[in-house]
Amino acid sequence: MLKTAAIILFIAMYVLMVVRTEWRTWAALGTAVLFMILGIIPMNEVFTAIDWNVILMISGTMIVVDYFIESKMPNRIADMLLDRSKNAMMVAVYMSLFAGVVSAFIDNVATVLMVAPVGLAICRKLKINPVPMILSIAVSSNLQGAATLVGDTTSIMLGAYAHMDFTKFFWMNGRPGIFFAVELGALATVPVIMFLFRKEKEPVSCEEKTRVEDYAPTVFLVALVITLILASFVPNKPDITNGCICCIYAVIAVFAHFAKYHHFGGLQHAVEQFDWQTILMLVSIFIVIGGVSHVGVIDDLAAFIAGLGRGNLFLLYTIVVWMSVLISAFIDNIPYVATMLPVLRSICAGMGIEPYLLYFGLLSGATLGGNLTPVGASANVAATGMLKKEGYQVSFGDFCKIGVPFTLVAVTAGYLFIWAVWH
Repeated sequence: MLKTAAIILFIAMYVLMVVRTEWRTWAALGTAVLFMILGIIPMNEVFTAIDWNVILMISGTMIVVDYFIESKMPNRIADMLLDRSKNAMMVAVYMSLFAGVVSAFIDNVATVLMVAPVGLAICRKLKINPVPMILSIAVSSNLQGAATLVGDTTSIMLGAYAHMDFTKFFWMNGRPGIFFAVELGALATVPVIMFLFRKEKEPVSCEEKTRVEDYAPTVFLVALVITLILASFVPNKPDITNGCICCIYAVIAVFAHFAKYHHFGGLQHAVEQFDWQTILMLVSIFIVIGGVSHVGVIDDLAAFIAGLGRGNLFLLYTIVVWMSVLISAFIDNIPYVATMLPVLRSICAGMGIEPYLLYFGLLSGATLGGNLTPVGASANVAATGMLKKEGYQVSFGDFCKIGVPFTLVAVTAGYLFIWAVWH
C-alpha cells in the first residue's frame, strides 16, 4: 500500500514539475510533507535522508560566489574570454569544457555555482539569452563527475566498493579506465554545443575592460577549490567535510569584507540574494527519494534490470547503461548505485566474469542520466535556480533541448568505448 502511494505521489510530483515549472519547489515540498504524514518515510529517517553535504556546499558556496560576483571578477574573466574567442559559439564551447575539467575534481554543484557567473557575465555583454550557456555548463559538470575517483559521490562509492584507488580510474588491469570513456563523451558533446550555438557566429570583442573592485573573493574561491581537491584525497573523512569547508570559506569571506569596509552590508546583500527556493526544493527531493528508497522501489528496479539481461553479457551491459540513464533522470543516483553494485557483483560472480564492465556502465549511465531532466541532478537544480534569479524561467522542454542530445551523445560514446575495452 505504501509503495503504491509512494509511486503515485512521486509520478504526480514530476508531472506537476513539468507542467507548472514555477511550482517546482512547492510540488517537491508538498510531496515531501505527504510522504512524512503517510509514513512512507519514517520521521526518524527524514534527517538522514537529506544529503547535508550537498546542502551545506550549496549554501556556503552561494555566499562566497555572491562576493565573487560583486567584486566584478566574473566580468573581468568574461572580458578575457571574449578577447580570446572568435565568436559566442566558441565561448560556449570553452566554458562547457572548462566546467567539465573543474568538476572532474570537485563537486558538480560547486562547479556550477563558480563557473556560471562568468557565463552570465558573458551573456550580458553579448546581449544574448543566458539559458543555453548556463545549462551547457551544468550538463558538462554532470558529465565529468564520473571521470575521477573524487569527481562525484557515485565515483567515491564505486572506488570504495571495488577497491579502486585514484589511478585505477585512469588505468586498470592493463586497460584504459573510465576516465577515458568520460573524456571521449565530453569531446563528442562539442559538436552538440556548436550546433546549439550555431547562430551565434558574430565576432566578439571587448572594448572596455572591467575593473575588479576586490580581489579577496577570487582568492577565497580559488582556495576553496584547492581545499576541496586536497580534501578529496583524505581517507575516511566525515560525509559533510566538503560542506563544512564551503561554509568555513563563506564565514571567512563575510569577515574579510567587514574588515575591509567596516560594515556587514555585503552580508545583508548575500542573504538577500541567497536562493532559498533551490535549497528548499533540494531538501524536499532528498526526502522524497529517501521515502521511495525506504519502501523498496529502488530495490525493485535493480532486480528488474538484473532479471532482464541475465545470461547475455552484451544485453545485460546495454540494459544496465541505458536503464541507469533513464532511472537517474528521476531518481537520485546515490541510492540507486548503492543498490545496484552488490546486485551486479552477484550476477558477475554467477557468470564467472569480472564485474568492471558492468560497474563502469552503471557509473557512466547513472552519472549522466541526471542530465535528462532539470531536476535529475543537484547541479541542474542550482543552474535553473540561478537563471530564475536572473529572471529566466527554464521550462522542462527548454532543458531537454540541451540535456537530451548532450546525454545521448556522451553516453553513446562512453558506452561503445567501455564495451570495446572491457568486454
